[in-house]
Amino acid sequence: MSTPLFLLASDHPAIQALLEGLAAQLNTGFSHRLQDVDEGALVAFDASGELAVQRAGSKEKPIVVDFVGGKAGHRRKFGGGKGQDIAKAVGLNKGVKPSVLDATGGLGRDAFVLASLGCNVTLIERSPVVAALLADGLRRALGDSDVAPIAQQMSLLPGNAIELMRASDNKYDVVYLDPMFPHREKSALVKKEMRLFQDLLGDDPDADQLLQPALDLARYRVVVKRPRLAPDLNGQAPTYRLEGKACRYDIYALKAFSG
Repeated sequence: MSTPLFLLASDHPAIQALLEGLAAQLNTGFSHRLQDVDEGALVAFDASGELAVQRAGSKEKPIVVDFVGGKAGHRRKFGGGKGQDIAKAVGLNKGVKPSVLDATGGLGRDAFVLASLGCNVTLIERSPVVAALLADGLRRALGDSDVAPIAQQMSLLPGNAIELMRASDNKYDVVYLDPMFPHREKSALVKKEMRLFQDLLGDDPDADQLLQPALDLARYRVVVKRPRLAPDLNGQAPTYRLEGKACRYDIYALKAFSG
């Protein structure tokens, strides 16, 4: 992570525990006032009971993982169910509910959609900060009576996906990949969110190296989400594609789902 990260202490026990974990992993201390933080640096803090990350001095909305309300809540209620391209891509239209390894967890949006449709989803996230945001989002989701059954189908593995996949003894029906790719959308909102997110994650130069360990670990298929005009991951053409307006899903089929 190239941009400095500052931590503001919290009175909330669960959030403070996550912040202390970040302090240990990143070898950094705590700032006790926002005024102590350099403008433009990233700040992790307690936003009314939610772990949040924001750029100091910015009016941008902080990044928070929220599986209960916001976009996740709206998509859970009105997202189109198994008719969504992502659901078709992982095989939910085949009458199965596959186990899924989301090896590029990010903010967990796609993983939550799949869990809401009945999949058991394991997320890997290598950024300690993003993993902490995910852990906090899952904590709050487990405390909500409507969302808890979905959150119970999600588990988090912090670490490097390439290393964890190579070392894993577990097989998954589907391995799902959504590696970082330069975003060229003209929307100012998208640009701001992606710029902050890329500051958290850094570059993703080893994205191509995800494909082979994913193929080794998947029972039925590997699904790669890509911008519509992006090159194939690792230069390897998929078995087939599902194309949407902004993105596509490349499906590397290994064998047919059994009924």
